[in-house]
Amino acid sequence: MTQTQAAKRPKPFVFPEFCKGCGRCIEVCPKECISFATEIHPQTGLIPIVLDLEACNGCGLCITACPEPYGLRPETPGADFELQDPEAMFGPRPTAAPEPVARPDRTVALPELAPMVIKGNYAAAIGALLAGCRHVYGYPITPSTEGAELMAKVLPQLDGVFLQAVSEVAAVNLMYGCGGAGLRAMTFTSSPGFSLMTEGLSYMIGAELPGVFVNLMRGGPGLGNIAPEQADIKQVCRGLGHGNTHAIVLAPATPQEMLDLTLLAFDLSIQYRNPVIVLGDGYLGQMTGRVTLPTRMVEPGMPEWAVAGDGEHRRNLICSIYLSDRDLEEHNRHLLAKYAEMTSREQRADLFYAGDAETLIVACNTPAQMAKGAVQELRQRGVRVGLFRPVTLWPFPIQKLLPLLPKVERIVVVEASPGQLEDELRLALSKASVYRPPLIESVRHYGGVLPSQSEIVAQVLAAQEVAS
Repeated sequence: MTQTQAAKRPKPFVFPEFCKGCGRCIEVCPKECISFATEIHPQTGLIPIVLDLEACNGCGLCITACPEPYGLRPETPGADFELQDPEAMFGPRPTAAPEPVARPDRTVALPELAPMVIKGNYAAAIGALLAGCRHVYGYPITPSTEGAELMAKVLPQLDGVFLQAVSEVAAVNLMYGCGGAGLRAMTFTSSPGFSLMTEGLSYMIGAELPGVFVNLMRGGPGLGNIAPEQADIKQVCRGLGHGNTHAIVLAPATPQEMLDLTLLAFDLSIQYRNPVIVLGDGYLGQMTGRVTLPTRMVEPGMPEWAVAGDGEHRRNLICSIYLSDRDLEEHNRHLLAKYAEMTSREQRADLFYAGDAETLIVACNTPAQMAKGAVQELRQRGVRVGLFRPVTLWPFPIQKLLPLLPKVERIVVVEASPGQLEDELRLALSKASVYRPPLIESVRHYGGVLPSQSEIVAQVLAAQEVAS
């Protein structure tokens, strides 16, 4: 072959974003024109090949050896293989649609009604209805099923939708689509079902979509049992799917708070474009209590970012994928700023005899009721003890706790888990630079057994005797 004939043959051109880094082309090249690059390609996470075509004779063996159809291609004279961003080249996609404008919610006054005596699950469902939720997706699981059952009966009469999905995985993805349309959606679930939803939760957080998850914790791990436990605290505060994910976690302690905090959850979810978790325990969903309805209900509007399927919102896009590492880093910076705003503005706690307490009990959900009874009993005995009940588990209400610490000598964490609430407390203290907190003790049970009032009283009195 003459040098002129070799020059006419096309030489290879590599698309690094398609190269799998297998090295087959390197092995077959007779002129050693191909080698591995020195850096990972940001779009693939692989090390592609690079070409030095000075000695290339255009034999085409590398192209034949390449298993990826578009990794190595013959170079076409005059062709420009540089990838271009269409928006950078041609400007934004032309559309006649106007810029979307938010339609605000409307508040509707309710008549004064007598209090009801209902289950916590029903109270949460009513709170969702009053918040303007008309779309519920879920899969039955004890001890949360009654909330879904009530929604299945009521929503068709309110032009709403209840859909029993084929699984919890399907349910959370239905919530993704509904939230993307700018509509208020929710689900009722319990611990094993919530675990299945965490992948979809990560997608919702990444795409900045609202949605409310009522998780009534039950005994675990695995299928465990249907009795109450609090061992999902670590999951909801530190494990909401992969990636940089957080959501506000509200921890009700009574059927009344099941209603009130579910109502609040929808407001926060829309405000921050982020899922919100209402975290109860099995007893809280099943126990009956006195519930007073609020004086208002919400008639939802439409957020400007929604993909609503109409001409007004045609410009919008919902997704959680960013192929450029720089773009994804910027998106994560945006999420971190939003989490910081949540942490600053949304810390909530309920204090009971905590102002002068030397011993402070920390508890949430149903165990907080036992703790409250223990405080009342101990106060009658002259013991200066109080209750600090975090209403938000994430963000932990450390700013509400810090002013109490100068008088507190001892903290007793009461929980139905192996220290998951205590871990949140300790982490919050550390982040607040409290490196020498009061002595922290615990009263714990597992597997569906809840701490009792008598156990809490005995723990506090025993500590008092040791101190004296």
